[in-house]
Amino acid sequence: MLIKYDNSGVLSVREAVLGDMQAVVSVYSHHVKNGTGTFEEYPPSLVEMTARWQSLHDGNYPYLVAEYDSELAGFAYAGPYKQRSAYRFTVEDSIYVSPVHQRLGVGKSLLSALIQCATGNGFKQMMAVIGDSENAGSIGLHRAAGFNDIGVGTNLGFKHGRWLDIVYMQRPLV
Repeated sequence: MLIKYDNSGVLSVREAVLGDMQAVVSVYSHHVKNGTGTFEEYPPSLVEMTARWQSLHDGNYPYLVAEYDSELAGFAYAGPYKQRSAYRFTVEDSIYVSPVHQRLGVGKSLLSALIQCATGNGFKQMMAVIGDSENAGSIGLHRAAGFNDIGVGTNLGFKHGRWLDIVYMQRPLV
């Protein structure tokens, strides 16, 4: 999938492969260390992130990367919302954009492609479980993609010296 990115080039969104994992680790580590979108407090190793990718890949869940000028600009995946079998048609999305590519449409492109892939894989609902109710970028991105607000869990995580909420959003995939 190719998308016009800005006046100087094209953004491509494609399925992630094993060779992408080092760059994925780099992007995700930045968010773990500096952000509140994930409640992980210590960046996972390359071995751990590769195992997570492999598990999703083996489970028929979409895992995508966005590239700009051969540089990984971000990644997104849909994984199980909950482990119990009754949730098997519901996925939870995760999107992380490189700090140098934020606010340029990378997240929008990734989420749009992720929705298409998850729908094509037979999933029926997508949940966004957004760390930090002050995460206006992610909340706005999901609203623009047709997600509805369904609730806020207050003070569920503690990171960077403060209590954080979780914003729950949902979008049908049919």
